[in-house]
Amino acid sequence: MWLKKPRNQNAPLAGLKVLELARVLAGPWAGQILADLGADVIKVESPEGDNTRIWGPPWIEHGGEKTAAYYHGCNRGKRGIVANFRDADDLTAIKALAAGADVVLENFKPGALAKFGLDYASLAEANPALVYCSITGFGQDGPRRDEPGYDFVIQAMSGFMSLTGEPEGDPMKHGVSISDLACGLWSANAVQSALLMRHRTGKGQWIDMSLLDCSVGLLANQAMSFFATGENPPRMGNAHAQVSAYGVFPTKDGSVVLAPANDALFRKLLALLDRPDLLEETRFATNEGRVANRAEIDGLIAGETAKWSREDLLAACAEKGVPAGPINTLDQVFADPQVEARGMQISPEGVPGLRSPFSFSDAEMTLDRPSPAKGEHNRS
Repeated sequence: MWLKKPRNQNAPLAGLKVLELARVLAGPWAGQILADLGADVIKVESPEGDNTRIWGPPWIEHGGEKTAAYYHGCNRGKRGIVANFRDADDLTAIKALAAGADVVLENFKPGALAKFGLDYASLAEANPALVYCSITGFGQDGPRRDEPGYDFVIQAMSGFMSLTGEPEGDPMKHGVSISDLACGLWSANAVQSALLMRHRTGKGQWIDMSLLDCSVGLLANQAMSFFATGENPPRMGNAHAQVSAYGVFPTKDGSVVLAPANDALFRKLLALLDRPDLLEETRFATNEGRVANRAEIDGLIAGETAKWSREDLLAACAEKGVPAGPINTLDQVFADPQVEARGMQISPEGVPGLRSPFSFSDAEMTLDRPSPAKGEHNRS
């Protein structure tokens, strides 16, 4: 069933064969990234289908099938088949696909696929070069290994929510499923790393990816602040823990983001606002001083920006080299000339989508196929 030749010979992963035994978001997101890069990804669904097919509204109608837009957001570019692992013929067919695959992606609970002989140890006997990537909530070991993983829960457990929201308000989750998406991104990276290693050693391997690990891994500078001080970083709303003045500031007709992330950029901002006198204040002359006096300097800057119209301030910042931007809604994002110029919105066969954000000097993405209808390629 694998393609005899790649649809796009000039794609970075042309010829790579990926069997996706995954549903919802993290696993399918990793599979979509690999598909965009040119891999032949076969998505295997149960007879009931991926849960996200019914996570609507909104809906998208394509090829006579009405499916939730959510599903189309993470399954583009794949071929789709339906299989029941409890059916002997179906299971034999899936094992045959795994025997010819370079990569298997799966996001079942630890140990769940072993009873079908679809675990890494079983499949690697027939295919020792297989790169097998398991995505779970908590990983293959540890006291929580058998618990299901859900993005919202992981955002809470990982510390994300303790860092997000207004200082006096409730903890808040991210506006997108950041734990699932980050795990999908890192899983795609891990798969390609294992493939490079296979090129050297000739051997495949088992990759153990955890939503919690990936979310904790995103704590970055906030984790370092905790390690350095032993204190929990507070929620700061739109402020930056290590930089000031850096945040959301008012204008006459809406707010903007200003991000003068060093002393030189702060001086440019003060010159633009005609307030170079503030540098004469020792407590504002360095970033360290501004962080210590955050409320005062932010208030002074806000008083100045409030005198400007939004577009005039953004234009002046662009001219003077001060990092700044509007707070866009999604209709404004996709009407932005820069986003349009980069071709981020695509429409394979009339189905809207977002391409993976790669640009190569000597390779092409494979973006011509929408998400598969349920069982679309069972006979191909």
